[in-house]
Amino acid sequence: MSRSPWVLRAPAAAVLMAMAAWPLVSSSQTQRLEPVVVTGTREPTPLDWLVADVVVIDSQRIRDSNADSIEDLLRREGGIQLSRNGGPGQSASVLLRGTSASHTVVLVDGVRIGSATLGQTDLSAISLAQIERIEVLRGPGSSLYGADAVGGVVQIITRRGSGAPQFAAHAAVGSYASSEADAFASGATQGFDYAASVSREASDGVSAVKPGDTFGLFNPDRDGFKRSSIQLRGGFSFAPGQRIGASIVDSRLRSQYDGAEYNPPTFAPDPSPDFRIRFDTRVGSIDYRGALSSQWTTSLQLAEQRDDLVSGGTSFSRYLTERKQVTWQNAWTPAAGQQVVGALEHVDETVTAPFPAPQRRNSAAVLGYTAQLGANKLQADWRHDHNSVYGNVSTGKLGWRFDVQKDLSLRAVAGTAFRAPTFNDLYFPGFGVPTIRPEHSRSVEVGVAWKNSVSSAGATLYRNDLRDMIGYQPDRTFCPADPSYDFGCAANVSRARLQGATLTASHRIGAIGVHGTVDFLDAKDRSTGQRLARRAAHQETFAIDWTSGPWTFDASVLDVGARPEGGVRLAGYQLLDLKARYRITPNWQAEAKLLNATDRRYEPAHDYQSLGRQAWVGIRYAGGGL
Repeated sequence: MSRSPWVLRAPAAAVLMAMAAWPLVSSSQTQRLEPVVVTGTREPTPLDWLVADVVVIDSQRIRDSNADSIEDLLRREGGIQLSRNGGPGQSASVLLRGTSASHTVVLVDGVRIGSATLGQTDLSAISLAQIERIEVLRGPGSSLYGADAVGGVVQIITRRGSGAPQFAAHAAVGSYASSEADAFASGATQGFDYAASVSREASDGVSAVKPGDTFGLFNPDRDGFKRSSIQLRGGFSFAPGQRIGASIVDSRLRSQYDGAEYNPPTFAPDPSPDFRIRFDTRVGSIDYRGALSSQWTTSLQLAEQRDDLVSGGTSFSRYLTERKQVTWQNAWTPAAGQQVVGALEHVDETVTAPFPAPQRRNSAAVLGYTAQLGANKLQADWRHDHNSVYGNVSTGKLGWRFDVQKDLSLRAVAGTAFRAPTFNDLYFPGFGVPTIRPEHSRSVEVGVAWKNSVSSAGATLYRNDLRDMIGYQPDRTFCPADPSYDFGCAANVSRARLQGATLTASHRIGAIGVHGTVDFLDAKDRSTGQRLARRAAHQETFAIDWTSGPWTFDASVLDVGARPEGGVRLAGYQLLDLKARYRITPNWQAEAKLLNATDRRYEPAHDYQSLGRQAWVGIRYAGGGL
């Protein structure tokens, strides 16, 4: 049985501290400008000014990454674990600071996406090719973004045009009959800006379920996928500081999976049908942003999101979520270094499912304040949600950061958050109960960060207490009197405590760069004392890159600890990925990568299996300044 012993983990933490202590290179080294992010305060803010724990994955890191998908890219960051029912293209979710997939809000350009019936976002339908950057807020986010931001917020920012016309394209082929191709064009002229991208990916994959699984779902056929996406974004700046824009992202996933049908007279599991998924997700919006004065900026966004899932073998079921969202936001700067943000937001949610469900409406008011007062940085957020189903919920967050010196800072954050009951929790026949209450959480965190032009190191300690958690109630006496509830129902059944630590460090010396993270997580059901399913007690990543002339080499290691699920202990595993790039000309680059180089066999979830060793070769073009 594979194990991830302490001999791997203790040196990993020591390596991070050693990396932070390495001597600095020459002070002439160019210092990168701090990125401007929107997720931490809802308004564009330099990352260096934030109190909240926000990480940014920019376009360069996305292109250079070995990741096969958004979810795989995210799990290489501190505080994030991945659960996936098989290999690439299969249903996937991220677990942020030990919370479930239902405790993370996912946004595309400020628009909430995901299934209202399941209460989570399946990232497998979205391609990396459309993304300019990803911002991740780790920690409570309900005071800014409302329901479900208990573990945090993942915001996907799509590409936007600027400057001279630019064009980029990429194509690659790999093992398991895999292929991917994408193209991107952008620019701006005479006040107009535009960006457009298209992509297509495919793979034959392997059987999602391993032989001899617990529930008899294994089918030896390959469970492959095809994913295609298109993204369009444009705008017109009709006066200085005044812009109107529109965008659309349309992604389509066609995949196979292993399942079973239970037909009379025996009702035994029959895994022989070819189970398939048709998953379409679309996000469209129009927006206006304008500076009304040197101190006042207003923005208005009208958006619509559609999440359409059809799945089955010989018979099919459909779950459709449609959201209409209106957001009006204002930012006022009363004095230098201070900002007040106010927003009004309304969302209508409608579902089409095998059961009747009413439309759900949510109206919210948001008020936020940030200030830089010498060495002190402050943030206070408050939000009130009124929902047509579960009523009123107010959440808040307070944060403080103190810059001990130019390169060293301390911070502390405390906040409340909540998760709304899903349409399945409320209305699914024989399970849903309309009187279920939202889940609530209280969390605290403290952190320290140090950085200069070539090195960085940080540590965050956190604790999140959840109550009124929604789950399965087997005791029929706590369920409605209807006989359809004889086998139990949904109910507020448990409490949980999630506590842990995230350590990060990076350093660059000459042509060599190194980066590492170490995560420790204690996620327990406080009612039973048992560890929560699919959560590893530890996870580590280590990456190194080296550039020599036209060559760049990358290597990364991911170590995931053992996880409980379904009454068994899933063994820990380690993955080694390798990548080489050769700059043929300033515009052309050849690439090759070897994923899971040691051909490690592991279970990404109980009874599921992922790909073995996979080789890729590709070519990339970037012109016009890209």
